[in-house]
Amino acid sequence: MSRVAKFGIGQVVRHRVYPFRGVVFDVDPVFCNTEEWWEAIPEDIRPNKDQPYYHLYAENAESEYVAYVSEQNLLADDTGEPLRHPQIEEAFIEAADGRFMARHHAVN
Repeated sequence: MSRVAKFGIGQVVRHRVYPFRGVVFDVDPVFCNTEEWWEAIPEDIRPNKDQPYYHLYAENAESEYVAYVSEQNLLADDTGEPLRHPQIEEAFIEAADGRFMARHHAVN
């Protein structure tokens, strides 16, 4: 089954259950992490593999990190609250409307 990703690169999202949010920097059309990673998720909340998965520059109240999250567990975050993850500034330019646009680095 082919699915179109609901969220795009540079979009701010938040987790449906856990208290973190972040910026999408890559999308896998289906699960592309290790079997060990997937099996570490408690079975009663383990998401389906056949859906888009998102790589996020994520943060919670305590720290910044990279997260890998299924589409079913993400919601758009339209709060406009600033994000502090240091890699966001390296990868994106923030537009006046709060959206993030990918920086394009010249390759020599």
